[in-house]
Amino acid sequence: MKTQNNVNFQRIEEAIGYLRNNFRQQPNLDEVAEHVHLSPYHFQRMFTDWAGVSPKKFLQYISTAYAKKLLKEEQATLSEVAYETGLSGTSRLHDLFMNIEGMTPAEYKNGGKSLVINYSFADSPFGEIMVASTKKGICHLAFSVDEERSLNGLRNQFPNAQFNQHLDMIQQNALFLFTHDWSKLNEIKLHLKGTDFQLKVWETLIKIPSGGLSTYGQIARQISNPKASRAVGSAVGDNPVAYLIPCHRVIQSTGQIGEYHWGSNRKTAMIGWEAVQTN
Repeated sequence: MKTQNNVNFQRIEEAIGYLRNNFRQQPNLDEVAEHVHLSPYHFQRMFTDWAGVSPKKFLQYISTAYAKKLLKEEQATLSEVAYETGLSGTSRLHDLFMNIEGMTPAEYKNGGKSLVINYSFADSPFGEIMVASTKKGICHLAFSVDEERSLNGLRNQFPNAQFNQHLDMIQQNALFLFTHDWSKLNEIKLHLKGTDFQLKVWETLIKIPSGGLSTYGQIARQISNPKASRAVGSAVGDNPVAYLIPCHRVIQSTGQIGEYHWGSNRKTAMIGWEAVQTN
């Protein structure tokens, strides 16, 4: 006998399959809801509860992944990519990439050739950090032991970009968090590039509150991929923006602190510091 949960899961599974098979037609909410015999309102709520993102966002992830493949592997033009992805034109392709990738399709294709990146070094409670930004937001934040080495690491991420050592307002708003000025939190914008899976994981990390902790398994379940704990761990390790995307708040299910790109001792100190600030 099927339980209601089983019926609901089958409907969501069917909806996901429908979106994957028909994303080039860019089906709207009403069309997908009708396919699984639900009202648009009920389907929207159910899909978001089970998949962790809205049907629209899930469709955007699929469309972006396909568009990225066309741009990188087949060197398609922007018009060709827009057409093959089922978008009405290059302006919609532009909006899709800005929403999911934080950069234009052209910027993604040419390795940041048209990007101007400002960077600076600053002190934090956990050691020196390097912070970098474009006009769209923070693209990199990392703890630094050697400034030249840190800059080379940034250049490897954006091999064709122009770099200026300059502290701008975008960086200053981010650095305010280390001085307890949380009023600037809403002013911080991020400019990220990554796979759809990485972006989904990073988006989930941002929702972990200061002073709170999560596990790799919990993150995997939140993105409706409970068997992907190892893949979540890899995405957490690839986080390009330390602290603002709080990968340090993810620990092992056993309660152990676990590894951290910038050292487990620093991770322990950050968790303890946040616990004090929130008490």
